[in-house]
Amino acid sequence: MSGLDWLSDEAWAVIESHLPKNRSGAHRVDDRRVISGILHVLRSGCRWSDCPPEYGPATTIYNRYNRWSTQGIWRRIFERLAAAGNIPDEISIDSTHVKAHRSAAGAQKGAKPRRRFGRSRGGRTSKVHAVANAQGRPLAFVLTPGNIADISVAATLLGGIATPRRLLADKAYDVDHLRQPLEAQGTEVVIPSNGTRRRPYPLNRPAYRRRNLIERMFGRMKDWRCFATRYDRLARNFLSTIAIVATACFWLS
Repeated sequence: MSGLDWLSDEAWAVIESHLPKNRSGAHRVDDRRVISGILHVLRSGCRWSDCPPEYGPATTIYNRYNRWSTQGIWRRIFERLAAAGNIPDEISIDSTHVKAHRSAAGAQKGAKPRRRFGRSRGGRTSKVHAVANAQGRPLAFVLTPGNIADISVAATLLGGIATPRRLLADKAYDVDHLRQPLEAQGTEVVIPSNGTRRRPYPLNRPAYRRRNLIERMFGRMKDWRCFATRYDRLARNFLSTIAIVATACFWLS
């Protein structure tokens, strides 16, 4: 069984208590084996139909992924694990582009806005916006079309997180309507001033160097092929992919 992905005993101990329990209907196929199969598909980027038989029937693997995506279970698992840690004293905010595979691009005309694709010279893209703690672990994320400005979703991302002592971000977030409310709450805002400012804000450069943690976080997540390239047409399913990858990379160890 070399080359296959299996949830370790330690990872299973972390996630098992957060899985749905006591649900009506037919008895579920072994959760640990099925979830391991889902992780294998997302990491390798193979088709669901090509999932190795050691994990069970491919239809069972996909149906569990899709059904729990519809019910929002994958994202709830991520949110519970991310919220279980200490209140972060320092956070970073950033985004990354994800190019859509041709299999994800097709959609009915009226459905396209709901799928969160944007068009640029590079083709169709989505953008994953995220907040990470001082250890480079994701705390929250938002999915938008690829042509949406980072600053437009900053308030949404930060709204569900306790007020941090320090916020790190790049020049894309250098706007007064983000800085001033945070500073009024006592947060140190570490953002380089853009070139249009007549009076640049002072910058805590030693702290700003730690912003690379969120860039490394995205780099680690992009080792998973189904995160690096968007294969899912439905935004809800790609949001589940993001939640699963973030959980597997950072909250199961």
